[in-house]
Amino acid sequence: MAASQDWIDKDFYKVLGVSKDATQADIKKAYRKLARTHHPDQNPGNAAAETTFKNISEAYSVLSDDEQREQYDAIHAMGSGARFTSGGSGGASGGAGFEDVFGGMFNQGGGRRGRSRYSTGGFDTSGLPPEFADLFGGGGGGFQPPPTKGADLTANTSISFGGSIKGTTIGLRNSRGDVTQVRIPAGVKDGQKIRVRGKGQPGPAGNGDLVVAVSVKAHEFFVREGDNIRIHVPVTFPEAAMGAQISVPTLTGDTVRVKVPAGTPSGRTLRVKGKGVSTSKGTGDLLVTIDVVVPQRLSKDAEAAVAAFAEATSDGDPRGALKEKAKL
Repeated sequence: MAASQDWIDKDFYKVLGVSKDATQADIKKAYRKLARTHHPDQNPGNAAAETTFKNISEAYSVLSDDEQREQYDAIHAMGSGARFTSGGSGGASGGAGFEDVFGGMFNQGGGRRGRSRYSTGGFDTSGLPPEFADLFGGGGGGFQPPPTKGADLTANTSISFGGSIKGTTIGLRNSRGDVTQVRIPAGVKDGQKIRVRGKGQPGPAGNGDLVVAVSVKAHEFFVREGDNIRIHVPVTFPEAAMGAQISVPTLTGDTVRVKVPAGTPSGRTLRVKGKGVSTSKGTGDLLVTIDVVVPQRLSKDAEAAVAAFAEATSDGDPRGALKEKAKL
C-alpha cells in the first residue's frame, strides 16, 4: 500500500483503539477483536458494520507494517496544519503536490499487505494477513465459525424411591426407535439431571449430550431431606414417659436400636448418625421423629390405671402457663 493523501485525516490508532506507542502484539490483538465483531458475514446487510470493517482493516494494514507505520507517523508529526493537493506543481495551495513532496519517501511499491476486498458472494479474504485465517475461514471463502458439537437432547424419567437410593438403569427410546441405557447413580435427588455424554444430536465436532431430568416417586414411610432421611415412629405413653429402647427400620432393610429418653414429648426428633442417603460426597443421617400414641379404647383395668395416674399427677397442670403466654 502506497502512502495516501487521506492518511492526514485518518487516525488509525483511534480506529483500532490503541495508543500511539502500542506494540505490534497490541495492534494485532485489537484488530482481531474488532474484526470478529464487525465482519460483514457476522452482520449481514449492515452497511455501518461493513464500513467499520473496511476502516479497521485499512488501519491494521498500515500500523502492522513497520515501514508504513513509520511513514504514517511522519505525516502526522507535521501536525494537523499540513494539507496538500494531489497532482502537479500548480495545486490550489500554490505549493508542491502530495506525491511530489512525499513521493520519494512513500512510493516504493507499497507495503506487503493489500487492502481487504468485498465481493458479491461474501467477504474476499485473499488479501488479508494469513495470521487471521482462523477468523475468516482462511482462503477466499466467507466466515467459517469453529466446528461445534451437536445439540443436546433432553428427556424426563420417573423412578421409584428405592431406585433413587440404590441406583438403577433405565432405557430411553428416541424418535428413531433407538434405546439408550442410562445409569442412574445411587443417591440421585428428585429433579436432578443426569448427563449422558455423546448421546445427543451429531455435529461437526462430535455428538451433543443426552440430559435426563429425574423425578423420584414419594415413599410411604421414608421422607428425604437433603441427604437425611426422616421417619415418624410411634411409641406408647409409658415408653415416652419412662424411656425405652426401640427398633426402627433403615434404608438398607435392617433395623437400628434407638434410645428414647424418659420424658420424651411427641414430635421430638432423635438423630441416628450415618443411616441416611449414601452418595459420593458422604452419607446423611436418620431422623427419627417420635409420635406418642394415645390408645383409642381402654379396658376397665387400663381405665383404672389411667385414673390412678391422673390422681397421682393432679398437682401438675400442663396448661398453667398458657394464660401468661397468651397476653398481648
